Amino acid sequence: MKHSTYKLSIGFLLVFLYTFKVSASIHEYKDEQFIPKSNAFFFHGGTEGLYASKSSSNASSDKPLEGKSFIRFEDVVFLRTKESANAKNEMQSRTGLIETIILEVRDRERFGDAFAKSDALCCTPKLAQETFCTVGEVIIQHNQDNPLWPLRIETFFEGKNQEANMLPKTVEIKSTGMYYLYFMFCDPELKGTIVRGRTVWKNPDGYLPGRMVPLMTFYGLASLAYLVLGLFWFLRFVQFWKDVIQLHYQITAVIALGMSEMALWYFEYANLNATGSRPMVITVWAVTVTAVKKTLSRVLLLVVSMGYGVVRPTLGVTSKVFILALTYFVATEALELVEHLGSINDFSRKTRIYLVLPVVFLDASFILWIFSSLSKTLEKLQMRKSMAKLDLYRKFTNSLAIFVLLSIAWVGYELYFNASDPLSELWRISWIIPAFWSLLAFSLLVVVCIVWAPSSNPTRYAYSGETGDDYDEEAISLTTGVRVIIDSGTKLERKEKKGSVSTDHATDPREDPEEDKRE
Repeated sequence: MKHSTYKLSIGFLLVFLYTFKVSASIHEYKDEQFIPKSNAFFFHGGTEGLYASKSSSNASSDKPLEGKSFIRFEDVVFLRTKESANAKNEMQSRTGLIETIILEVRDRERFGDAFAKSDALCCTPKLAQETFCTVGEVIIQHNQDNPLWPLRIETFFEGKNQEANMLPKTVEIKSTGMYYLYFMFCDPELKGTIVRGRTVWKNPDGYLPGRMVPLMTFYGLASLAYLVLGLFWFLRFVQFWKDVIQLHYQITAVIALGMSEMALWYFEYANLNATGSRPMVITVWAVTVTAVKKTLSRVLLLVVSMGYGVVRPTLGVTSKVFILALTYFVATEALELVEHLGSINDFSRKTRIYLVLPVVFLDASFILWIFSSLSKTLEKLQMRKSMAKLDLYRKFTNSLAIFVLLSIAWVGYELYFNASDPLSELWRISWIIPAFWSLLAFSLLVVVCIVWAPSSNPTRYAYSGETGDDYDEEAISLTTGVRVIIDSGTKLERKEKKGSVSTDHATDPREDPEEDKRE
C-alpha cells in the first residue's frame, strides 16, 4: 500500500511538473518561487523530449556541440531571503544547498524514497540508516548501468550571502527520452528562495523540442497540400468566373487562410529550431491567422447549411452569426496565445481550463446550429421538390455527419492517449494529436470545394427565387448538366395569349408540335 502511495506521489509530481511546460527550448526563469511537495521544495525548470547525441565524428573543432543533444545552464542564480541569510554563521562555507535534478522519465522510481515505500523526497536521519542517503539531500538511487543518472548538481550558499550562483554547465544527453529538470532543496529555512536565469535545451538537429520535430515536416507538407488545392480552385474559378456566386469567394478566403496558416507555422517552427526561441511576430501572426481561419471555416459551414445563396438570397440572421463568430474568434485567439506564448508559470492549469471551456461550448453551439439549419434546408428543398439541390445537400449532410463522428471518436482517443500516458513516455508519437485536427479540417474543406466547385451550370445550387421555378431549374443532371423542361403548360398559355382569336380552347394534341415549331 505504501509502495503504491509512493508511486502515485512521484507520478503526481511529474505530471504536475509537466503541466507547466514551456513551448520553447530556451527556458527563462524570472524570480520563480519554489513549491512545497512532501518534505521538499521544488521548482520545475523544464520538460522536453530529447534525442541522443549523434556520433562525435560529426563535430568539428570550431563547433564542438554540433550534432550534440544537451541541456545548458546559463546565469542561474538562487536568492534566499534576508532572514534566512542572517540566521547563518558568516564563517561557515556552506549554509544552504540547492540541488539541480535531471531525471529521465524511465528512472522515476529511482527518485525519492522508493525502498522504504514512503512518499518522502528528502533524506531524514531515519531514512539515512535504512537507505544510506545523505541527510538534507534529495534521495536518488543511481542506475547501476549508468551511475551518473539521475543527475544531481549541487549549488551551495556561503556564509550570510543571499545569492548562490550555479556554475555554467552543459550536460550532454546520450540516451533518447523524456527529460525533467527541476531545482529542489530540503532545508525549511530556505523557504522563500527564488531562482533566476535560464536553461537551453537542444536536440542534435536544432533547438526544436523532440515532440515538435515531426510537426515541422507536417506543416511543410500541409502548406503544399493547401497550395495544390488552391491551384485547383483557382483554375476552376477562372474557368467559370462568370458563373461564380458569393459562396465561392468565402471558400476562396478559407483556402487562402489555410495556406497562410500552415506556411506561418512551418516558418515559426523552423525559426524556433534554428534559434531556440519563438519569433514573437511570426507566432502572433500564426496564432491570429489560425483563429481567423477556424472562425471563418465554421461560419462557412453555417451559411452553407442555412442555404445562403441556394434557397434564400440573404441570411436574415446576420447579427446572430456575426456575434457568434466574433465571440468564437476572441475565445480561440486567447486560447492559442496562452498555448503558444505562455511561459512556465504565466498561466495556471485552472486558467487554461477556463480558456478551453468557452471554445468547446462555442464549437458545440456551431455544430448544433449547423445541423439544425441543415434539417430545415433539407425540409424546404423536399417541399419544393428541388431534387438536384436536395441530393446535393444530402451528400453534404452525410459527409458532415461523418466528420463530426470522426471528431468525437478522436476526442475519445485523445482522452485515452493522455490518460494512458500521463508522463509523456510516448512523446515521439504525440504529434499526431494536433496533426489530425489540421488534416480533418483540410479534408472537410476539400469536400466543400468538390461539392460547391464553380461550373458552367451554377443553377444546381444558385438561388432561383420563390416563384415556383425551382422545380424547372432543379430538373438538371449533376453529371451532364442537361436542362430538361418539364412544364410545357406555361409555354402553351403564353402562346394562346399572343395569337389565339378562336373561342374554342380545345386543341388537337397532334397540332402541338407544329405550334411549338412555329413558336
